[in-house]
Amino acid sequence: MKKLLTLSALACATLAPTAMAADEVNVYSYRQPFLVEPMFNEFTKETGIKVNVKFAKKGLAEKLVQEGEYSPADVILTVDISRLSNLTEKDLVQPVNSDILEKNIPAQYQDSDNEWFALTTRTRSVYSSRDRVGKLGDEFTYADLAKPEFKGKICTRSGKHPYNVSLVSAMIAENGEAATKEWLEGVKSNLARKPQGNDRAQVKAIKEGLCDVALGNSYYLGKMVNDKEQKAWADAVYINFPNQNTTGTHVNISGMALAKYSPNKENAVKLMEFLAGNKAQSMYAEVNYEYPVKADVKPSELVASWGEFKADPISLDDIADHHEAAIKLLDEVKFDL
Repeated sequence: MKKLLTLSALACATLAPTAMAADEVNVYSYRQPFLVEPMFNEFTKETGIKVNVKFAKKGLAEKLVQEGEYSPADVILTVDISRLSNLTEKDLVQPVNSDILEKNIPAQYQDSDNEWFALTTRTRSVYSSRDRVGKLGDEFTYADLAKPEFKGKICTRSGKHPYNVSLVSAMIAENGEAATKEWLEGVKSNLARKPQGNDRAQVKAIKEGLCDVALGNSYYLGKMVNDKEQKAWADAVYINFPNQNTTGTHVNISGMALAKYSPNKENAVKLMEFLAGNKAQSMYAEVNYEYPVKADVKPSELVASWGEFKADPISLDDIADHHEAAIKLLDEVKFDL
């Protein structure tokens, strides 16, 4: 009898962690806590599944490589198509077959092999000085940034930042390498200063009169409007959506992927489906001023006030295919030097 009791206790001890794991899902996230934790709390409330999160600013792909098949990661959250495609290139994710994801996320914004899915979109816009430039019309294009009229008037962060690399990649996909290199040379010659800082720093530079136009992601405008120390920067600019009469404005994404060795795959897929649903999509829109990827979820009132725009329909897969070429061109023209 004593032996049987001992075996029974061992069995319970062995099964206990598995039972606990069944009620958990582990997330590796580049997205900040203030943005994703409210959604995770709502997911837990609805499903009873606890969400454990490891936040990081960089190095998640390297961490996944190091952990290998023993990695506890289930879902990976990140920004920009380049970071998502990097996960697939390093074989760190696996396909997800989900009717819900297929229905809620437009084909343009998901991997053709179902290895990553967009959650939100944001435009690579051009900010212009209200006082010195005014609103740029629908005829304005990214190509115009290389024209002589903008000599000494452009600010931007590093050309090799993923946000700019994705824009250059899209231009290569649509115009070819030779034309894109010529454009990069023109933009470089029009810079008011060496590329530096982040997107908000470029808007600040416009406010301070250092430049008149700048590349920047759309959601930063919402962040600045709601920051008492930065509102004056936002009030000094218009947000513009280039290429409205041609290809449409370049759009990038935040997204998610299922880790290759996910130990809680069923829970992970449930979380991914939740994040692509109406409730989470609405929360994304209100908290971070991004555009929901789900078509029937409206952007926040502030974001809607910026006006409607035509998005470039190019597949993000096509953009990702040209990232190496984009970095090569940026090096060739010494864009950041």
